[in-house]
Amino acid sequence: MGLFGQGKGLGKGGGRGRNKGGGFGTGGYCVCAKCGEKVPHGQGTKCTDIKCPACGHVMVRDELLEQKQNKRS
Repeated sequence: MGLFGQGKGLGKGGGRGRNKGGGFGTGGYCVCAKCGEKVPHGQGTKCTDIKCPACGHVMVRDELLEQKQNKRS
């Protein structure tokens, strides 16, 4: 047998991407970083693809916003 088909197959970079490979999953909320408006997060939709219904600013995932605020503290 050869070397192919063995191991994780993630290559040099590890293939983990953003948030160290840990997506936030279903549920939770999308929050406007500008005005604080919250809307439920829908499966298969990125929060950054949603515009705030109150002010039109781009929404972010609530867990991501909390992580950034905790790093500043």
